[in-house]
Amino acid sequence: MGKIKIIIMLLFFISMLLEARNTKTDNIYTKECMKCHKQMSLSMQEIFMGYLKKYSSEVSVKSALFDFLKNPNYFTSALRKEQITRYGLKNKTTLKDQELKEAIDIYWEKYKIFGKLK
Repeated sequence: MGKIKIIIMLLFFISMLLEARNTKTDNIYTKECMKCHKQMSLSMQEIFMGYLKKYSSEVSVKSALFDFLKNPNYFTSALRKEQITRYGLKNKTTLKDQELKEAIDIYWEKYKIFGKLK
């Protein structure tokens, strides 16, 4: 019986470590994206839902975000016209392609709804 408790405690500890790793706040998304977006009244979740509504799939959303962040313009933005008027378009990203892809992956994992609905 003691070995089972140790195994359960070990599994619990490992799951806590993995969860802490997944919610780590010192990542490219937090450092590079949230430093500006946290000051906006438009949430990142609202922006995400706009992209999801317009582009549907994970691959399409990530591709559209990547293209938009590399070359922001009115046609590729998922924001509504009044949101663009209020907030404007962002400047081109200064992130390297791999950093940008990592930030977009973190953003997707944070706000995706697939697999979270019950």
